[in-house]
Parts: sequence; structure tokens; C-alpha cells
Amino acid sequence: MTVRNGQGQADGGRKCPGGSAVALSEAYDTALLDLDGVVYAGGEAVPHAVEALGVARAGGMHLAYVTNNALRTPGEVAEHLTELGVPAGAGDVVTSAQAVARLIADEVPAGSRVLVVGGEGLRVALRERGLVPVESADDDPVAVVQGYGGPGMPWARFAEAAYAVGRGVPWYASNTDLTIPGARGIGPGNGAAVEVVRIATGGRAEPKVAGKPLPPMHRETVLRTGAERPLVVGDRLDTDIEGAFNGGVDSLLVLTGVTDVAQLLTAVPAHRPTYVAADLRGLLTGQPEVVADGDGGFACGGWRASVSGGELVLDGVPGEGADVMDGVRALCGAAWSEADRPGGGVPDAGKALEALEALGV
Repeated sequence: MTVRNGQGQADGGRKCPGGSAVALSEAYDTALLDLDGVVYAGGEAVPHAVEALGVARAGGMHLAYVTNNALRTPGEVAEHLTELGVPAGAGDVVTSAQAVARLIADEVPAGSRVLVVGGEGLRVALRERGLVPVESADDDPVAVVQGYGGPGMPWARFAEAAYAVGRGVPWYASNTDLTIPGARGIGPGNGAAVEVVRIATGGRAEPKVAGKPLPPMHRETVLRTGAERPLVVGDRLDTDIEGAFNGGVDSLLVLTGVTDVAQLLTAVPAHRPTYVAADLRGLLTGQPEVVADGDGGFACGGWRASVSGGELVLDGVPGEGADVMDGVRALCGAAWSEADRPGGGVPDAGKALEALEALGV
């Protein structure tokens, strides 16, 4: 069995996706699953997610749900998951609201007032840490915290944050994801709301951020899950995968949310996942090795990828029933290695992507 255990990431970034001779649900004891774009999108389950998680759980894998979305309480998230067919309790959910509440509580006196710009999940998390949520900059808050408040967040809430931050009140954010996937497409996330306050205050202040990929979220996750062999599962390179990189643990990227193949191929070292799969069914299988050949190419499952004239080339006709994702894995090896080569750069992936698109990726 080949399991990387974070080593390819800790030494500066991997050159190609890793391999495992057994199912990932057997190789790791806990899946730290992102929610938006991985398990559900716009409130509806992502295709194959419910069934795959059920099989992984039945096989003994612990499932923990780790989300940068601070809108809902852990109990509400767990109830939604259960309604979708993914049984979960509040203790199975870790949110950026919990992480930022701990961060604030570590830095201000107990019982302090905190101006909240966000949803109920943020208020509940603050109360659990002995802090008092308030609604106005005139309520003498000792801190301001922003978390995703949903598409109906009133503009006046951003104004309250700007008034307080402009007066020098310390500023915190649950996360800075600029976007969030939904049923109708990609919408603005909490990071966009943070930018509104930043612009209104002339860019003179900078929030302390708790969510992925930063250490407070990793700390909160470790404290709450007790995972010994964790696997981070996500759809975003700049939060889920970078967070795993920063924590020195392995990761699985699924292509059901924000990240597409083109973005994956141009990933910087800190954004390169250990494994790649089309969806959560990737938890239930082994991962094929990507093998470098002597001619600068990378082979995987009947595919071979290489760089010629600054352009990615994908060759091979896999047999019936072969996984087209193996072509993606081979392309990652060629693209990442070329980008890291002294004097190299990011190769043009246009023709290779056209070939994959024709096969349904």
C-alpha cells in the first residue's frame, strides 16, 4: 500500500497525485469533509455523495464535516445532513464560527461584547465561549466578527462593521472564501463581504481570520475530532487543500464544486492534493499510481501525459471501463513537474482539456 501521510506536501509540494492500493476509506480513519460543493450544493445532495458516505461509514470510517460556512449552527447542519440521508449529530460538525469564537475568546476577557455580522451559527458559537453578541457599533463591542450571513444579509450590517472597525475595534472573520457554490451557480461568499468592510474603512485594517486554510481551523478540527489518520476531502484548492498542506495531512480533491481540471493543472505546490477523484466515490476505491517514465512523461491507467513545445499532450486509448480520471492524474504529473522545473513554467493545457471534455470530464 502506498499512503503518503502528508510527506509529499511537507517537503514543498508533490510532483504528481499519490497512490493507494486499498480504498481510501480503509487507509484513513477519519474523513474531514467540506460541505458546500462536496456533500451538498444549494441545499441538495451532490450526486453519489449520500451513497458513498454511507458505504464509507458502514466500513468503519469516521465522518466529520468541516465547513468554512458560519451561517448555521452545528445542530442545524447535522439535521440537514440527516434529512439528505447522511446521518450526523452536532458533534460531527466543525464550523469556522466555532474556530473564530475560540480565537476571539483567547484574546478578549470573558463576557466581552462582540459585534456580529453574520448568522445564528456565529452567535451560538460566541455564546458557547462566554462572549456576548451585540448588533450595533454603539454597543461598545471589544471586537467585530464577520461570518457568512446568507444572500439576504442587510447592507446595514456591513455599515455597522465598518463603523466599529473604523473606530479601531479589532476585526475578525470566520473565513475569507470569496465565493460559495449553490444550486444556481457560484455566488459571493464571506470573503466578498469582508472586502466590502475593507473598502469602506479605506483598507486601514486587516481582520484576523480563523477558517481554512489557516491554523485556527485546523486546531479546532483536531480538538473536536481526535483524528489519528485524517484525510481532508474538499473541492477548493485555496482552502481545503491548502489547509491540509498547512496541517501536514493528506487530501482528496473532488471535482463537484468550485475547482475544475484547468485550475487543478495550474495549482501551485501548496494547492496540490494527494489524491483526485470525480466525486465522493473516490473514497471507496484505491488510487492508481502515477508513474514517471524515462522520457519526461507520466502514465496512469492507460494514459500518458507529457509536455511538448510548452503544451500538454495526452496520449493513449484506455480500455473499456477505464477511468477517464486517470488521464487527469497523468496530466497533473506532467503539468506540476513542468511548472517546478528550473526554467519551466505552466504549460498550455488547451488541447489536453479539449480531449478530456470530449470524453465527458
